[in-house]
Amino acid sequence: MTSRIDLHIHTSASDGKFSPEDIVHRSAELGLTVIALCDHDSVDGIVPALEAARGFSQIRVIPSVEVSTYAPGSEVHLLGYFIDYTDPELKATLVSLRSSRRERAKRIIAKLEGLDVHIDWGRVQEIAGSGSIGRPHIAQALLEKGYITSFKEAFTKYIGFKGPAYIERQKITPAEAVALITRAGGLPVLAHPLTVNNPEMLIAKLKTAGLVGLEVNYNGYTENERGSLAQLAKKYDLIATGGSDYHGLDDSAETMIGGIYVPQESAEQLIALAQSRALKPAS
Repeated sequence: MTSRIDLHIHTSASDGKFSPEDIVHRSAELGLTVIALCDHDSVDGIVPALEAARGFSQIRVIPSVEVSTYAPGSEVHLLGYFIDYTDPELKATLVSLRSSRRERAKRIIAKLEGLDVHIDWGRVQEIAGSGSIGRPHIAQALLEKGYITSFKEAFTKYIGFKGPAYIERQKITPAEAVALITRAGGLPVLAHPLTVNNPEMLIAKLKTAGLVGLEVNYNGYTENERGSLAQLAKKYDLIATGGSDYHGLDDSAETMIGGIYVPQESAEQLIALAQSRALKPAS
């Protein structure tokens, strides 16, 4: 059953395969009513998506972003919903983070060379196109050269966290990302929390910084895991969100758009909170 809500989708503005317009069209065809385009460290896909959505009265696009951060021992990603995507501070920070992604990609390729794995920087750039270069583009190049048989293998074998070709890059802290998103008028939500070391400790810390939600319904999470995360969301008074984290790079392994059930209530709570904050006068 396809969900009518998907609050975590990527486009070619970062490391997804399909353009923002394509994602809106596909979502509308599938009967979705609310989607969020959460490109990595980029808001470049938001305007094209909003324009495309004008042709579909039944679908709402939430302007969003996924900000890459780092806590000791793990990467941490923060989703920002209803951001002001024209905010100068937000845009400048994202430009800096994307530049760091580009330099890291070059260093990963050099490290792969040392492992006798040879891919071309120019080809990685071609795969990325106008989007922000990320590890999935390197994974695509590895797949093309036959070094791996799936995107997942690229991360587990070479470029995933603690992999032999993994390179750290510039990131802000999770608390800094929460503050950045909040200053841009957005609603910060912790993405895929089970990839984080000691998630409850981080959730408690970020709640005091302004966290409003937790991604409970996510690709690959078991019923027990979703239940545990739902309890954490309730304990810390957080909105339970969810989404497919669709990139469109490997249909044999990915969850498709709308492939994760997300309750209507998740979108309604986010929308209501965004509206209530917009109505409050500036302090």
